[in-house]
Amino acid sequence: MWPIPNAKFAMTNPSSVIFMSSVAGIDSSKLLPASLREDFPILEQLVHGDHPLVFLDNAASTQRPRQVIDVLRRVYEHDYANVHRGIHTLSERSTEQYEAAREKVRAFIGAEKSLEIVFTSGSTAGINLVARSWGDANIKAGDEILVTTMEHHSNLVPWQQLTERSGAILKHIPITDDGELVLDALDSLLTKRTKLVAVASVSNVLGTINPVREIARRAHAAGAVVLVDAAQSVPHVPTNVRELGADFLAFSGHKMLGPTGIGVLYGREELLDAMPAFLGGGSMINRVWPDRFTPAELPAKFEAGTPPIAPAIALGAAIDYLNLIGLEKIQQHEHELCRYAYERLLEVDGLRILGPPPDRRAGLVSFTLPEPHPHDIAQLLDEEGIAVRAGHHCAWPLHDRLGIPASTRASFYLYNTAAEVDALAECVAKIRDRFRPRGRKRAPKPA
Repeated sequence: MWPIPNAKFAMTNPSSVIFMSSVAGIDSSKLLPASLREDFPILEQLVHGDHPLVFLDNAASTQRPRQVIDVLRRVYEHDYANVHRGIHTLSERSTEQYEAAREKVRAFIGAEKSLEIVFTSGSTAGINLVARSWGDANIKAGDEILVTTMEHHSNLVPWQQLTERSGAILKHIPITDDGELVLDALDSLLTKRTKLVAVASVSNVLGTINPVREIARRAHAAGAVVLVDAAQSVPHVPTNVRELGADFLAFSGHKMLGPTGIGVLYGREELLDAMPAFLGGGSMINRVWPDRFTPAELPAKFEAGTPPIAPAIALGAAIDYLNLIGLEKIQQHEHELCRYAYERLLEVDGLRILGPPPDRRAGLVSFTLPEPHPHDIAQLLDEEGIAVRAGHHCAWPLHDRLGIPASTRASFYLYNTAAEVDALAECVAKIRDRFRPRGRKRAPKPA
């Protein structure tokens, strides 16, 4: 049993634990109030006996506040019906709330028109939609698609599949040893053959914040279209698609306090309008004859079948919650926690942190130890109630570039605390000592 260090607990009931930070080395004025945790029922539990849950796997998926859960329940208990075509009260209610959620998304990311917002099942579905519709219509043999070495598989494999179908060529922007893009490589990589640049705004492994605006400016100057995988940025920092220069941008609801099964693809109107419909069936048609059809107007053109109605409405509630707190405050909170975690973890002898320093990274830290394997680290942390992610994080080529098979990742969100960072660091240090080669003493901490 490894007790949580440097933390005091206020017990409101046997399953409700609030972390009260009493740590030095962190500016508490930049942290969000710990009382926010009370909005998240799932955090009010003990795991593996008497260990308070420390959830540090937010880059994979976040938890949901009561405000979102209540909206999801209300829709199913009071308002649910299929949208758009029903001429009855419940359908009208659902339709009104569904389209209101679309407008909330539009405002949240600074899009010009609601018709530029396509609801999908997540970032992966949005990127694949672009690859199949825009890609198949515009990419031909000899064309080039440019991605980065740090891409999530969801922003890599669809382009690999497109090159297989089309005969196009896939190229990669390289990274430095500390996990940042080699932008000078764009001088040679961007050519008149480059048709698409697809880039993550934030690396889900390294935490690297990529200069999307500069990349988009240079890509557009070369005549290329720009797609941004914003799954790791939209939930954490203010986003304006027009200021970024994104032609397409995809993100997921479950990474921003919303339900699973709902995501967003933003696309500039003129691009979406010119793209062929991807999926066929109900909702995406204007008129059907025995031998042909005409597609519906945007965005229905790309929302075939019954859409994720209740999840979309609940995503709107998640946006309301994030707006109430403020993305700037969330970003500052995560940055402070990340900086503190970076410093605490570097105290562990032999630990290697992947990616750039804290002032140039988002709110996550991935690391390795000489021993044991990241999967074993994650399992041992779980035994102490600390949930992290281990593996290649759907970024296998990036781990190959770094020369490692896997890594352990701790990722933060608005409900995490400095005391939880201490819990992580102390437990990782104990794991390191447990697996240290016999006869080797722990290196002294620097003065």
